[in-house]
Amino acid sequence: MASSAGVGILLVVVVVIASLRAFKHSEASAHMRKDTLNTLIYTSDLLSELTDAETGQRGYLLTGNLMFLQPYTALRDNVHSHLQQLQANTLNATAQTHLVKVLPLIDAKLAELAHVIELRRHNDMDTALKVVAEGEGKRLMDLIRAQINAFIAIQEKALAQHEAAFQSSMQQLLAIIIVSGMLMVLFALSFSYFMYRRSQQQLKNAVHLKTRHLLAQQEQMNGQLQQSNLALEGSEEKLAVTLNSIGDGVIATDVEGRVTLLNAVAEQLTGWTQAEAIGRPVGEIFHIIHQDTRQPSAIPIMAALAHGEIQVMTNHTLLIAHDGSECIIADSCAPIRGKNCQVIGAVLVFRDVTKESVAKQAVRDSAALIQAILNTVVDGIITFHACGGIIETVNPTIEKMFGYNAAELIGQNFSLLIPELDEDKCNLCLNFNARGKMHSTGLQQEVAGHRKDGSFFALEIALGEMELSGRRYFTGILRDITARKQAEEALFKANALQNAIFNSATFSSIATDEKGIIQIFNVGAERMLGYKAGDVMNKITPADISDQQEVIARAKTLSAELATLIKPGFETLAFKASRGIEDIYELTYLRKDGSRLPAVVSVTALRCANNKIIGYLLIGTDNTQRKQSEIEQKKLFQRAQLALDAGQLGDWSWDAASNLVTLGGRSAKMYGFPERECVTREQMRALLSTEDADYAGKAWDQALVEHTAYNNEYKINLALGEQRWISMTGCGNYAEDGTILGMTGVMQDISERKYNEAKLHESIATAEKANLAKSEFLSSMSHELRTPLNAILGFSQLLETGNPLPTAAQMIRLQEIIKAGWYLLELINEVLDLSLIESGKLLLSPEPVLLVDALLECVTMIEPQAQQHAITMTLLPFDNTWLITADRTRLKQVLLNLLSNAVKYNSQPGTVEVICAEISPNHIRIAVKDSGAGLPAEKLTQLFQPFNRLGQEHGNEEGTGIGLVVTKKLVELMDGSIGVESTVGEGSVFWVEFVKCEVLPAADHATLPIKWLAPVPEQPALYTLLYVEDNPANLMLIEQIITAYPDICLLSAPDANIGMALARAHTPEVILMDINLPGISGSKALKLLRKDPVTAHIPVIALSANAMPSDIKNGLEAGFFRYLTKPIKINEFMKALDEALKHA
Repeated sequence: MASSAGVGILLVVVVVIASLRAFKHSEASAHMRKDTLNTLIYTSDLLSELTDAETGQRGYLLTGNLMFLQPYTALRDNVHSHLQQLQANTLNATAQTHLVKVLPLIDAKLAELAHVIELRRHNDMDTALKVVAEGEGKRLMDLIRAQINAFIAIQEKALAQHEAAFQSSMQQLLAIIIVSGMLMVLFALSFSYFMYRRSQQQLKNAVHLKTRHLLAQQEQMNGQLQQSNLALEGSEEKLAVTLNSIGDGVIATDVEGRVTLLNAVAEQLTGWTQAEAIGRPVGEIFHIIHQDTRQPSAIPIMAALAHGEIQVMTNHTLLIAHDGSECIIADSCAPIRGKNCQVIGAVLVFRDVTKESVAKQAVRDSAALIQAILNTVVDGIITFHACGGIIETVNPTIEKMFGYNAAELIGQNFSLLIPELDEDKCNLCLNFNARGKMHSTGLQQEVAGHRKDGSFFALEIALGEMELSGRRYFTGILRDITARKQAEEALFKANALQNAIFNSATFSSIATDEKGIIQIFNVGAERMLGYKAGDVMNKITPADISDQQEVIARAKTLSAELATLIKPGFETLAFKASRGIEDIYELTYLRKDGSRLPAVVSVTALRCANNKIIGYLLIGTDNTQRKQSEIEQKKLFQRAQLALDAGQLGDWSWDAASNLVTLGGRSAKMYGFPERECVTREQMRALLSTEDADYAGKAWDQALVEHTAYNNEYKINLALGEQRWISMTGCGNYAEDGTILGMTGVMQDISERKYNEAKLHESIATAEKANLAKSEFLSSMSHELRTPLNAILGFSQLLETGNPLPTAAQMIRLQEIIKAGWYLLELINEVLDLSLIESGKLLLSPEPVLLVDALLECVTMIEPQAQQHAITMTLLPFDNTWLITADRTRLKQVLLNLLSNAVKYNSQPGTVEVICAEISPNHIRIAVKDSGAGLPAEKLTQLFQPFNRLGQEHGNEEGTGIGLVVTKKLVELMDGSIGVESTVGEGSVFWVEFVKCEVLPAADHATLPIKWLAPVPEQPALYTLLYVEDNPANLMLIEQIITAYPDICLLSAPDANIGMALARAHTPEVILMDINLPGISGSKALKLLRKDPVTAHIPVIALSANAMPSDIKNGLEAGFFRYLTKPIKINEFMKALDEALKHA
């Protein structure tokens, strides 16, 4: 006890020490994991702050708003403290190296940002944009990201190591706790066991004395029991001899139906030994079923035990032995009763009656067979008395043959059916031997049968004699030979025709004698083999004009097949036919000219009346086409197999009858089955999820019912948790009556494709999100830029045409302002076009466009620019009826860009030629050729890159570097193509190709420009114009434009609420409405005006800086009369206003 207590205390001390140690390790790992995680968070924050600072710099560069510089200022003030904190928290030397490298890069990036910001503050926009375009900032940012990403990778690896160490420490602590608990339990159990042993020893000593007394009493009782057992063994021996000597099986059970005895016969019939059966339920030993239904039958022992009555087994009972063999049995069962007449068991006696049952069934089957033969035989069978000819029986054929039913014939004289055998003649012919022996009368002849309807027909009769129960009968076999008579007559007529066919057939007929010497060689054989009949008849055998190697090979094959030595020669060709075996085989004949003829030969032995062979007939058909088809089929199969291998496809086929799917090697491998496996559809469905299995099953059934191709993709679950995507296709196989025979198809493992598709969808979603953000930014930028541009260009146009006119110097300055303003607007439009094209949201309206109209309009527009640059433009003649399929507006945009570039980057003086040519029946090429400096090959590869001006950034000509990019994308969207050919020192040729259209335009497109003229009403009228606008500059512009029209009164409102109130009070003829208004937007104000009966009729023109195509479309759909974008062109604005006034 003391030692056990000491061991327990020692264990407690060890466990406590180990637990404290494991806890310290886990606490240290947790602390390191937390520090590493914080370091990763600080690093990600630093990278985000750098990105925000760069984005803010771009925003400040575009807008000049100091709000955008807040991220940059915060980064500049805190970046060094962030880096110091990261260095303090970083223990890894490699990670410290990356932090050391990133510090100068961040300083350089901050310097670059500060430089650009400083340039913008001094309004040096061009230099600032140039610095950004050089890409130094992007390069520094990429280097910073690379160093920080490397640092993050190291920290993430360290985080994983700390996490693993923490988990390991926690597992050790848990293991120590579990082990200590088990040791304490083991100690408690040991102590309890020691106490138990002591109490058990005391109990054994007390029990020992009592046991010795009981043993003495037991020995006395055993002597008495032994005498009783000797008497019982004698009785059992007599019973065993009795049971083993009878021929029936005997099974005895107790009252619960458990077997207590089987005799030898029962052992033989059930297949169980008595040792195996004793104690088992009788239903397990005596397994019986119904012979016909194969359903389990009730065991009579159980009924005898339940009711206490004798049970007799019903018929048609099968006993199924232990080894599965079956026998038919007959049995009976009786209950066994004790002294008080209580049922204490049952005994079953049974025997094998299989042979008796089979014999009885054979008798029944024989009778049924005879009756079936009589009912189905094509000949009429009739029995009648030998004396008097009274009809006894007839079969159904007699009824059909003569038109009587059986009741009408039985009891009538046989002469009723055959009048020429009248009663006297019948008695004379059907004589009887007085000695009572049966014999054949020999009566077999052709007679005339007499039908019930009075008609006669040819009949053949044969009579046989029999004796039944001491009485003589005759059996007559009657056959309607009408068809045979007709055939004999037709045969006579057909002999000549058959001879003609034989001699003119397209197949060869070669007849030989019994030795194989050719006796007949028909015209078909002459045509096929090139021999004349005289060349071969009575001279050679068919084997002499056959391929000898094939003859030798066939001899070997037949010798092995029939276990008989067959010599090569004619015997090889006719051996099977001589044995009465049907023989059709392929053989190659050798023509007279030496060429080879593949043939299919059928050989038949010709026999005389006594069945002796007198010759052979060889019918041959030309097998050339079939052989060629087999070769082609083999090639097709090889190509199909190559195609399957090339496409990584597996083949499969399903048999509807067996419901088995045969999988090719690759298909079986996909499903994880052995190669070339046959499985059921259910086995394949088991690998699918429930949803996929249901869908695949429905698609399968639908394809079979609708006679369409089955095409499905689904995921299967293989062993060890592996999942695989399968693409399965197939087509149904049908019988001529439409019965489904099966389906055949191919399958492919598309797991990699599905993985790539998922990645692609993820990438697309990310790109679409980024594209949406870009579109929103561009839309916002467009709105913010167009608003000031509207004032700049609007007032500049007013000054240009104002009264008094500006001075010459002022006009030059105004024109520069207008030129710069329109250039900036063009830049905004091109950026928006490029964004729309890249996002796939650009809407085109393809239509037939008359090429000459579009070119003349564009050339006319570029002509003034060309004259300023001393450029001569030439439009070479072409067919002025050519039509191309394009969006009219975008086509002009493409042509104007090419013509404008040809003028801008040309030599002075120079030339520009426009050449149109039909390069194919379906395509027209438009080429713009200039006489400029040309482009080297290395620059041609960069030609269609966005914002790449190929070194022209410092030239005199303005440009954005995206015009050609937009042009290329527009051409491709209109199903066209674009290209360039350039020679340095000679010039360049830019060309576009479009699809030629043969359909005339739906309407006549006018080619003359339409100019707006200020209305000069015959009777001056006063109009009221309401302008709702919150921007004072825009309002002032419209006020000055309207000043030139004294017949228009202008009202204004700074927001929608005031504007709607003025509209109700003054009911103006036209309303100008800004969209982005404070409070209620212009679109919502339009809806409210339309709901008010007072203002519902007033046309409303939208005047907004929201210039995206979607904005314009939405505005027109909302109900605006026109949608004008800022900055406005005064002539277009006045044209829209005039149309609205006319509408009002």
